[in-house]
Amino acid sequence: MARNVLSGIPVSNGMAIGRAFFLNRGMGTAVARRSVPEEEVEHEIARLSDAVAAAGEDLDSVRRKVPKDLREQAAILDSHLMILKDNKLVSSAQKYIREKEINAEWALEKAVYDIRQAFDSIDDEYIRQRIQDVDLVAFRVQNKLMGGKDSISSISTRVILLAHDLSPADTIELEVDKIMAFATTLGGKTSHAGIMARSLQIPAVVAVEGLEEYIEDGELIVLDGLHGRIIISPTEKELAHYSDLKYQFEAYQGTISRCCHLPAETRDGYQVKVLANIELFEEVAAVIDSGGEGIGLYRTEYSYLNRERLPEEDELFEEYRDLASIMYPNNVVIRTLDLGSDKIASFVQPIEEANPAMGLRAIRFCQKYPDIFRTQLRAILRASIVGNVSIMFPMISGLQELQEVKETFAQVRRELKSEGKNFDAEMSVGIMIELPGAVLIADILAREVDFFSIGTNDLIQYSLGIDRTNKHVSYLYQPLHPAVLRSIKHVVDAGHEAGIDVSLCGELASDPFCIPILLGMQIDSLSLTPQAIPGIKRLLRQTTMEECKPLLRRIVRNSTVAESNKLVRELILNRFPEEVMFFSSLVED
Repeated sequence: MARNVLSGIPVSNGMAIGRAFFLNRGMGTAVARRSVPEEEVEHEIARLSDAVAAAGEDLDSVRRKVPKDLREQAAILDSHLMILKDNKLVSSAQKYIREKEINAEWALEKAVYDIRQAFDSIDDEYIRQRIQDVDLVAFRVQNKLMGGKDSISSISTRVILLAHDLSPADTIELEVDKIMAFATTLGGKTSHAGIMARSLQIPAVVAVEGLEEYIEDGELIVLDGLHGRIIISPTEKELAHYSDLKYQFEAYQGTISRCCHLPAETRDGYQVKVLANIELFEEVAAVIDSGGEGIGLYRTEYSYLNRERLPEEDELFEEYRDLASIMYPNNVVIRTLDLGSDKIASFVQPIEEANPAMGLRAIRFCQKYPDIFRTQLRAILRASIVGNVSIMFPMISGLQELQEVKETFAQVRRELKSEGKNFDAEMSVGIMIELPGAVLIADILAREVDFFSIGTNDLIQYSLGIDRTNKHVSYLYQPLHPAVLRSIKHVVDAGHEAGIDVSLCGELASDPFCIPILLGMQIDSLSLTPQAIPGIKRLLRQTTMEECKPLLRRIVRNSTVAESNKLVRELILNRFPEEVMFFSSLVED
């Protein structure tokens, strides 16, 4: 790649050409490290305390500006304020100042490093990335220690914002009339900045190496949110190319946006519901704007993270009820907690596990801690009074486990009834099929529930024995592997034979190369990231079951991934070239 091109992770698609504006340049560089004489130790502790207090005042100020409808952003800021008040961070830094006789900046850096080491031992990528919350708080304090004063509010012209990272406080101040795009050194697809970029529909690239080293303030750059690239000081030829690409993309976006509220129906009349996966309340607007026909997966874990106490029943009830009310009459599928004890260790005794991903998590965790589980079940049941709520249990592995969960659910229903609390007695109950064991007994499990949702991200990893975040084996993450396709088809067939709907969520649901195959299986609904919905609906409306069913028959006869990939690529590249060109960056991580 050319020397003037930096690469990162695309988290929000689009293209922007403009001048770079750095926020707090240098916050990612090494802090000053120096020893201090014994007589200056208390002065350094005072400096740290003043910086923490000033950072807290800034966060309080931004917190007061948060609109009531952005409750998740408010919760994030509350968690950052909590981190500032948490003795583990500040007292650890103070201890380093006293014991090592070092300056406040260095002590804070060491305290954060200790916390990061603890987070690195957590298996779940989403939870691991929550160390970013600690980093963002620490950066804010370091900025005060170093006298930084940069802020988004100081921007007066249209720019491409560049930063080491963007905190929730920063993202709240983002204004689309000033910020045409942004890039950060840190971050991932599940980071707050990435979620906000998708919500605001502005191009964004994160995890960009060399961002601060190679780009100057005011320099002309191109931010390519489709492929995760930043072109520095583009030549006239590059400017012409990216200007043309920007025009094509915006025309494509206009086309799919105009049709996104039409039904997802093939040209020969087969309808598929296209639903959304979300984890933050604030994403509901994006679901509606993108033409989502409901929420196929509402991840409930976020309400339990970065808190001093477990959420109470009424708090969860209000969250779920408000979500259902906004989406009514479209359906909302609420997935119960998919957590492990390592992720909320402040509330339960963590259990040492060699492999948490295959241990006490999800429904197993809920069964071990019934008080936490029952509180959530009560909240979901009470919210079901709106009339469009379904409940879904994750990581079900067998019939006995499912029946035990259903019995707990029945007990909670009886409790609410005896208390005179209203709920939907006919609320649908479903499970996620994400374990190979559940696939093999799908016909048995189908008799016990109202719907299936195939969680393809975990199903592929468990079926093929690979971690797709591990760069050494990520090449083995193959959606068109014969074992994966046969598993999905088996579950769809078992569900339909039992008379229940089968949905599919995860990466496959927003992969244009997989859609014709899933259509051939007669999947009932797809659940995907909101930003991907318009493009998938357009693709569905252009295809026919007449071409998808023969493709599926040919695919399932293939014995290698290479054969399937070649066959599917030929069809998609010929039939849907725009989807391949503009859609690949939207596949969920």
